Amino acid sequence: MSALKARVLLADDHALVRQGLSLILEREPDLEVVAQASDGAEAVAMALANEIDLAILDVSMPKLTGLQAARRLAEHRPDVHVLILSMHDNEEFFFEALRVGASGYVLKSAADEDLVEACRAAMRGEPFLYPRALGALIRAYLESGGRDNAADPLTPRETEVVKLIAEGHTSREIGDVLSISEKTVERHRANVLEKLGLRDRVALTRYAVRRGLVDA
Repeated sequence: MSALKARVLLADDHALVRQGLSLILEREPDLEVVAQASDGAEAVAMALANEIDLAILDVSMPKLTGLQAARRLAEHRPDVHVLILSMHDNEEFFFEALRVGASGYVLKSAADEDLVEACRAAMRGEPFLYPRALGALIRAYLESGGRDNAADPLTPRETEVVKLIAEGHTSREIGDVLSISEKTVERHRANVLEKLGLRDRVALTRYAVRRGLVDA
């Protein structure tokens, strides 16, 4: 990180949202937006190719969700801090953000008030939790007796494949996005169908909508 400014990547599939967030951040002397991406795959590529201190990722994006992109960054650029941005006050998304290593979860409806504070907390290595999320975290811990929730039946790569299938991409296109062969894509698809007890693309798409991987 620069001695004066944290270098920020903004990723959201709506240009107007990116513009608004950029205006909020650029008013601050210690934050500088140096890259913008319109989908999750582009965000990962930009973070790997540029000197980035902090990535702000929308939870719902094409190709890779913000959560999937955060998982990739945790694997390949663990030095990059991550904030998840969402219009959804959704406990499942919030807990998944924590599981993939994000420093915080910021609601778009409160971005004017919370985003700058969340960025600074992330750069200090501290978590940022909006009040309702903190309550959810405490409640879930107490209800579980401190145990982890049940594991997702799908691997992270299988979940990426499901999202891209639901978005209507062909096996070749999915292979290009994920840098794997068509044969590997087909193997993942078969494994997913077997694990979930589903029969076809339509059922997979319904599953993806329920999981929040794609919009209905």
